Amino acid sequence: MEVSSPTHPQQNPSLLQPPLGFEDDDRLRSDYIRALTIEQVSRAATNCDADPVDAPPTIPRTLVRYWHDPDEIPPDVLRCLATWLPLQDERVKFRFFGDTAARSYIAEHFDARAVAAFDRCSHPAMRSDFFRMCFILADGGLYVDADDVLLGHEWRRIFDDHRLLVQPLAYDTDLHSMVPAEDLRNVDLPTRNRIFYVNNNPIAAPPGHRLMQRALNRAIDTLLRKGSDLEIQSTTGPGNFTASLAAHARALAISGEAADFQILLDWHATAEPFWDLEYRNDGRNWRNIGRS
Repeated sequence: MEVSSPTHPQQNPSLLQPPLGFEDDDRLRSDYIRALTIEQVSRAATNCDADPVDAPPTIPRTLVRYWHDPDEIPPDVLRCLATWLPLQDERVKFRFFGDTAARSYIAEHFDARAVAAFDRCSHPAMRSDFFRMCFILADGGLYVDADDVLLGHEWRRIFDDHRLLVQPLAYDTDLHSMVPAEDLRNVDLPTRNRIFYVNNNPIAAPPGHRLMQRALNRAIDTLLRKGSDLEIQSTTGPGNFTASLAAHARALAISGEAADFQILLDWHATAEPFWDLEYRNDGRNWRNIGRS
């Protein structure tokens, strides 16, 4: 898994251009995420790393996962979880949470607003989204979804880093399908009719990362302001995380700070979601909300 580094912000003035609040504009946000990705691809190709991994690793060797009811995990999901067992042999600590344990954790580590926001999360996927932000902010580590399967060994690099690590994605609105992960390396990939964003799975970071705080605050504010009937993706999921990353990256660029995050260009070779699962056909899958 190649982890490429973003340029130092002063070296690319184009990343300073978006206006304040641009992260709420779908096109501006998508273009900015694409610009960040291209910048990292270009620098990786020339071995020009302005922010080398020379600081001590600070991402705790913790793997955290979530299923709303740990006593009722489907057998096919259990098989996905089991693919990660080799990490235990390499001193990675496993943490697993369901709804009840997650709420208790949030109450212990955060204020009443965070607990109230968690209580407003109406779907298991939403509660998982919300909790992973809380855990990674408070304790740090690596979060992966319960239905991800481990493919390779490059996960070891995750725990050798000191920045927040996140995966880029793109959706083709003409084809109604995801853009293949390998295509995101193509700096000439057209942006027309494509939405570029980052996933909130995986997330790896040291505790107390400013981006995690921004993303959590944004989700809390939205949940407490609007309360119910919220779209999951934009409230707690990748949409919220992407908007937070874009705003965070802009703030770093304007202040002249080096990027404290990395885009994982090859995570798809390390792990991937397993799609042929029974729960994806019913209401436990957030994509089925509103379908008859």
